[in-house]
Amino acid sequence: MGEPISGICPVCGLPKEICVCGEVAKEQQQIIIKVSKRRYGKEVTLIEGIDGNEINLKELIKYLKSKLACGGTIKNGVIELQGNHIQKVKELLVKKGFNPERIRT
Repeated sequence: MGEPISGICPVCGLPKEICVCGEVAKEQQQIIIKVSKRRYGKEVTLIEGIDGNEINLKELIKYLKSKLACGGTIKNGVIELQGNHIQKVKELLVKKGFNPERIRT
């Protein structure tokens, strides 16, 4: 059989224009946001529980870093942002389509 057709979603089989797989994946994520102290008293906001197979983590961290004006990275599937941004991160994730009831702080 060959490669999948480019205009069709491989998960649901619908055309990509009307596919809702990404939205369903966002609503089912159980996300935990917490702050950790690092060396020299620096704080880091950690975002855990986002499945990197269903959500593009690189695109998400780029969006968060630009909106929060901070540095950040992805380590072992956990997004790390420099500074304490718990409330703002939750608001931004809700704007991106994540379910607010499934985001714990």
